[in-house]
Amino acid sequence: MESFLKRFFPSVLRKMIEKGMSNEFCVYDSQSLTAFTSSLYIAGLLASLLAGKVTKAIGRQAIMLLGGAMFFAGAAINAGAVNIAMLIIGRMLLGFGVGFTNQE
Repeated sequence: MESFLKRFFPSVLRKMIEKGMSNEFCVYDSQSLTAFTSSLYIAGLLASLLAGKVTKAIGRQAIMLLGGAMFFAGAAINAGAVNIAMLIIGRMLLGFGVGFTNQE
């Protein structure tokens, strides 16, 4: 959305306007946009790798509650984000939440 890009990724929005593009994902040279996008997936991968051992140690119900709490915290941080660092931290918590609750 344009308002989101204007607030957090103004350089991407500027490049889109200059080049007459309508899709922000065609601008690949923004490291902050790349970090924002990939942080959830990398955190989810790491959490999935660790979740088995943690589940064995503290139990399945506890890991589900922990994952839900991490997801909730990530959503709250993203909702109140005022800068890119908060967005990335929130997305990482979302990724950990998804990775931990993915355990069966």
